Amino acid sequence: MSKLTCVHHLALTVTDVDRSVPWYVRVLDFEEVTRREDDETGLRKVVLRAPGDGFAVMLVQHARAERPGFDERHTGLDHVAFKVGSRAELSEWERRLADYGVTYTPATPSRTAPGSEVVVFRDPDGIQLEVWADPE
Repeated sequence: MSKLTCVHHLALTVTDVDRSVPWYVRVLDFEEVTRREDDETGLRKVVLRAPGDGFAVMLVQHARAERPGFDERHTGLDHVAFKVGSRAELSEWERRLADYGVTYTPATPSRTAPGSEVVVFRDPDGIQLEVWADPE
């Protein structure tokens, strides 16, 4: 049997792609790759690509869906963690988040991965995002 090699993309449900896409592009430096809207169903999907290794995040807006606030305590997504190559790069991300007015928890040692440090923040829908630096 063949083995899975990586994550192709991550799809996140958002309440408004017109609000979320510019935030992900500006704050996280993603690039919009494709946009699809279905007039019949009201489904809207935007694929964003990260610079460098090119992993993809898809932002999905479902029409007429319930819009409760994000809560990682409910079954489904808990959080998304992005990796950087060093503690210095993690510090650069802290400065970037501050420059864009994003509320974040400064780099702290991870409780689950000894030697790693993590910066925690949330997107416009309250989805918890993290930037991680593993031990060098």
